[in-house]
Amino acid sequence: MREGAKKQFARQLRTGMTDAEQLLWKSLRRRQLAGCRFRRQHPIGPYIADFVCLDHRLVVEVDGGQHDSDQNDSIRDAWFHDRGYCVLRFWNNDVLGRTQDVVAVILNRLATTGPHPELPPQAGEGAKA
Repeated sequence: MREGAKKQFARQLRTGMTDAEQLLWKSLRRRQLAGCRFRRQHPIGPYIADFVCLDHRLVVEVDGGQHDSDQNDSIRDAWFHDRGYCVLRFWNNDVLGRTQDVVAVILNRLATTGPHPELPPQAGEGAKA
């Protein structure tokens, strides 16, 4: 898929998020979770991640029944792993029924990993000249 087409498709995915994705997004947006910035439906290489925190190289996927025993998910996860990302996958029904537990798992993962060492400091952060 061409880069421009992928960006357009990501925009479409943002407007058509599942109920589970919308519910989880309420907890991830606006740096609510440990002050970390998450993006939703974000293109990374050949894939579009449901949610990603680039600073911590954490991808969060929310899966429905169509992902049951999907071999493409393991190929996708391996691609992310090879590029230094950690992938957390949750079922829709877990996000809908146990949102706080899902958020706790994500928060725990963020606490065990620091920001990626190759990222430049954000505006206003870092050493002062």
